[in-house]
Amino acid sequence: MDVDYELASWSNLLIYSAMAVYAIAFIVYAFDLFGGQKLRSHATRTRERSAVAGSAQSTRTARSESRTSARGGVRRTSRASAVAVLDAEDAPPTDAPASGAGGSDDSTATSTAGAADAGPGTGRSRRLARIGTGLTALALALHIAAVLTRTLSVMRVPWGNMMEYALTAAAIAGLIYLIALRFRDLRYLGTFITGTILVTLGLCITVFYTPAAQLVPALDNYWIYIHVPIAILSTALLSLSAALALFQLLQAYAETRTAPRGLGFLRRVPASAEIEQVSYRIAAVGFITWTFTLIAGAIWAELAWGRYWGWDSKEIWTFVVWVVYAAYLHARATRGWGPTKVAVLNLIGFATVIFNFAIVNVYFDGLHAYSGL
Repeated sequence: MDVDYELASWSNLLIYSAMAVYAIAFIVYAFDLFGGQKLRSHATRTRERSAVAGSAQSTRTARSESRTSARGGVRRTSRASAVAVLDAEDAPPTDAPASGAGGSDDSTATSTAGAADAGPGTGRSRRLARIGTGLTALALALHIAAVLTRTLSVMRVPWGNMMEYALTAAAIAGLIYLIALRFRDLRYLGTFITGTILVTLGLCITVFYTPAAQLVPALDNYWIYIHVPIAILSTALLSLSAALALFQLLQAYAETRTAPRGLGFLRRVPASAEIEQVSYRIAAVGFITWTFTLIAGAIWAELAWGRYWGWDSKEIWTFVVWVVYAAYLHARATRGWGPTKVAVLNLIGFATVIFNFAIVNVYFDGLHAYSGL
């Protein structure tokens, strides 16, 4: 079957267009995550200073009234007491509630957070998050259009080589992210998600780029409609889980420090325990789909080469990924393994996924030589 090179060119153009929009979304998300806290703190300080000025004025008025009342027989307020009150009211406000060694004042923290969220700084930064999400949706539409035009240019599935696999996996990861936003506010991941997809598309159009062509004969089998899509879905799910694990580690570190330097943006991020729950659930689903990937690959190998398992390099590293994530799930259910160690194991598992895709496919010899490079 002939290749429609005009559609293939349109696919490349759509990739570049999606990259441009992803880049803008990345910048907007970055301003929301890293710049929003400064806006919020400034607005909070402005309101507090206004409140202090008003309170000081009220105190001066009360002192004058007290002196007036004293002339009518009411006891005069002590000048020393009035000065002490004024000193206390004129003291500069703190940006965060103080916490002692034994704990923190939860009610004060809640009150401060509530006041901050109601301020103009938070409204502005949340508008940035909404803009970033809208841009991500637009970029994803262009991204999916690039996948579809690539598919139509060759009239086959769009995962016949490393470029197409990465292109499709990145689109699925973006789609899962947008769907997850319907259930949880994960916009703090926006910078990581859009940045990662942007880098992936850059690799697709440069390092992994493969001209549009038909499938190699070994891949022309109905199992390509089953085995590879599940592997792509697994990669997207495990990528999202790893992103959450990274934020979990940062948040866990921040929670053990009174005022961690350079991590103020984590005030927009949920507690580490909550992040860990979401990361675990996504990884558990990803592990199930990766298990199916491993089994489907063995069945396809039996049809193609007459054996289910031959210790090919790709088979070995696919199994290594499965073992690491099995250890992750087991460690989470085992006493003695804290959330931090489990999150590190999650990241190690994702590193094996990247190694399996980017290194094994290119530099290891084996029967799975379908990278197209």
